[in-house]
Order: sequence, then C-alpha cells, then structure tokens
Amino acid sequence: MVFDYKKEYKEFYMPKNKPSIVNVPSMNYMAVRGQGDPNDTDGFYKQSIGLLYGVAFTIKMSKKGSHRIEGYFNYVVPPLEGFWWQEGANSIDYAHKDDFNWISVIRLPDFVTQTDFKWAIEEAAKKKKTDFSKVELLTYEEGLAVQCLHVGPYDEEPATILLMHEFMEKQGYTLDITDKRLHHEIYLSDARKVAPEKLKTIIRHPIRKH
Repeated sequence: MVFDYKKEYKEFYMPKNKPSIVNVPSMNYMAVRGQGDPNDTDGFYKQSIGLLYGVAFTIKMSKKGSHRIEGYFNYVVPPLEGFWWQEGANSIDYAHKDDFNWISVIRLPDFVTQTDFKWAIEEAAKKKKTDFSKVELLTYEEGLAVQCLHVGPYDEEPATILLMHEFMEKQGYTLDITDKRLHHEIYLSDARKVAPEKLKTIIRHPIRKH
C-alpha cells in the first residue's frame, strides 16, 4: 500500500469548498525561496518547481539505489505548496505580481533526516547536472489557521479569501499574518494540464483568538 499524505491527512489536504478552522502541526519541507511574478515564463519560480521535484523524486526513488534511508516507506510525493507575501502588507495584491516574495515547498516525509536531505541534494545534482544548492530543508509550524478549497483561477482567490475572513471573524478569530506566519497555498491541480476554471487550490491564513 502506497502512503498518500492527501488521503491520510484529509483535514490538511482535502478540505471542503467552505471555510474551516484547522490547527496545523510542525512539518518539514524542501523549500526554494524567490521573488517576482510566478507567471514569468523565464522567471525563477518555474525553475524552483523543477528543483523541488528533482529532489523530491530523488528521495522517493532512493529505494532503488544504494543509499538506504532508515524508516523509508513507499509514498506519493505530496503536492506543491507555496508561502506568499509582499513587503509591508498583510494581504496579497494580485495586481502587482512582480512584488511577490515566495517560498515554494513540498512536504518531506518525517523519516528524511538532515543527512538524507544533504545526500539527496548531492545525488540530484550529480544525476541531473544541475545546481540544487538553493533547495533547503525548512521546518514550519503553521498553527491555528482558517482554510478553504478554492476552485477556479488564482486571480479569483480574493473572493474565497473574503469568505474565509468573514467566517473566522464570526468564530471569534482575527487574521494573524506576520513576517513569520504567511499566506499559504496548496496546489491540488497541475496548472499546466488543468483549465483555469477547474484549478483546485487550498488557501490557508494564520489566525488567532480575538
């Protein structure tokens, strides 16, 4: 049986298309940081995704090589995610994508140690003849958050976010986006293969009690 994070942790990866409150534990990710418009064809954002998947599949396929990872089990590579922010703002301005700062991430299985991660970076670089040094291991504790499944184009996310914020306020919470707690998106669809109106994205915002 192949372990699938989306199915095993449905509260984090398969929410309904209505807002809910969730408490997200600390997780380990492989991460690449960058800045700029994610839609820029020649931009670093698209490169970052290639780097992440290069390392992700190096770890997943390690079972076929000589490097043995203690505690390894067969699993589906978790979905691509992203943390987003713009300097001096606690909201996302979709009209000024050039101002985006982002951290692209893919969740790491808990059995991956710092040593295993370092091996994966070196192995991916050797096999793909590419520099993977920008990929880092990131531990992120998200904590209390409001989330919702957004179906449709990314530029229409503000409507879903408005519903999320109205819901959290009725539940006695307030928005808590800071330089440490960020706008978070989890991409359940491949934007290269799925029509914009059918894209499925989990949006998550950090919150705190009033």
